[in-house]
Amino acid sequence: MIYGIKVVAQYLLGTDIAERNLAVYPDDTFLVSYPRSGNTWTRFLIANLVFPSENVTFKNIERLIPDTSSQSNRALKRTPRPRIIKSHQYFDPRYPRVLYIVRDPRDLVLSYYNFQRKYRQIADDYPLADYVDDFAGGRLISADWGSWGENVASWIYPRQNHRGFLLLRYEDMKNDTEQQLRRIARFLGLEPTPERLQQVIAASSPERMRELERTQSDQWVATKKHRKDIPFVGAATSGRWQSDLPANLVLKIESAWGNLMSTLGYPLMAGELSHTHSSR
Repeated sequence: MIYGIKVVAQYLLGTDIAERNLAVYPDDTFLVSYPRSGNTWTRFLIANLVFPSENVTFKNIERLIPDTSSQSNRALKRTPRPRIIKSHQYFDPRYPRVLYIVRDPRDLVLSYYNFQRKYRQIADDYPLADYVDDFAGGRLISADWGSWGENVASWIYPRQNHRGFLLLRYEDMKNDTEQQLRRIARFLGLEPTPERLQQVIAASSPERMRELERTQSDQWVATKKHRKDIPFVGAATSGRWQSDLPANLVLKIESAWGNLMSTLGYPLMAGELSHTHSSR
């Protein structure tokens, strides 16, 4: 009874966090990923594409493309329709249209490690080996969203042939941003010119986002209460795991999700090692 009263009070005051409890409308589009997969960058790309009259910054991104993990149900209901909403949730059959971003988990774990240090969810000296154990074992603080493999598989297998589903690989977006942005635009029913696409890409560049974070980190809900010596906008690289992640930790991740990684087109180091040994 007390819990129910508390939930109602939070809703009425707008102090709740929507997460999976939001009202979903048939004209909604969701931008979904496991954390640290490039969702914020893609969010800026889409906001700059869809709202050409806006100067998209961290000060207005929550209004333009709100986040279920930082906004209340009331705030989301006030967002003008049709809405584009950011989410990290595992599969929700109510989501009518979904852009899902996936990133190589071997790179993602390095980004997430720094992110959780920024949020003081782990200590600076927390061993990377222990963190990878937690990551592969689904024991991170974000466990409510599932592990990387659970979150990714929950979307791509039920929806991969669905006309309202678009799968984006972070690596492809880095390698050919214009082509992938064109796919996003087509999915959203837009036909921007090549010149417009380049404008959107420039306005959403990691360099510009880092500068915006430097000047607006005290005004954005995701950064204002967290340490400033570790940036939210990361290095925006792919393949860093090959130099920064020890081989035994790479194999730990591949042992957990190798089949799924192969399905998504990520070559496995384990396969390369096996090939090297068999050719000797």
